[in-house]
Amino acid sequence: VRRRQVLTGAAALAALPAVASAEAPALGVVKVDLTTGIGVISVELFGDKAPVSVANFLHYLDTHKYDGASFYRAVSAPGAPQIGLVQGGAKPGPLYPPIAHESTTVTGLKHTDGTLSLARRAQGTARADFFVCVGDNTYLDADPKAEGDNAGFAAFGRVVGGMELVRQILAMPKSATLGGEEMKGQMLDPPVPIVTARRV
Repeated sequence: VRRRQVLTGAAALAALPAVASAEAPALGVVKVDLTTGIGVISVELFGDKAPVSVANFLHYLDTHKYDGASFYRAVSAPGAPQIGLVQGGAKPGPLYPPIAHESTTVTGLKHTDGTLSLARRAQGTARADFFVCVGDNTYLDADPKAEGDNAGFAAFGRVVGGMELVRQILAMPKSATLGGEEMKGQMLDPPVPIVTARRV
């Protein structure tokens, strides 16, 4: 998996309006269960460290936009199929405005095994799509010394139960034709349904 590959895949999503306000309510650690077609994935969201990203995720969750959605994409690192990420998003329909980017240099979070993070293209374009790291993917952290888009992705939580299911999703069959040029060979066939997403 490469940073450019993840960014390019995220860029295949819909066009985006102006960024929403960076203000977010104060939150502590919020626990959530994602009930999928293969079992429950339990996560903790770090509202104390990434309040904007967590508030955004909970906005979609509390309005049931993740119910009936899916994990639809899985990307493995070249030569290391056990490392990569799986991506999910809201069910089809209107989305909320994109949010301000929360850099890992500010939150202190890292893209290690089990980390939840928001998919994006340019900074400030994240909406409903998110991914889970399988293995350490710290190249997705912000790197102010790097050239080009060096802001990384907005990590905001971690899997605390059901990580074996995430690894199972990473290894599932992918379509050879779906996803266009950017994501060909990465689209799960079939996707893994997210039946419900609830706070616990």
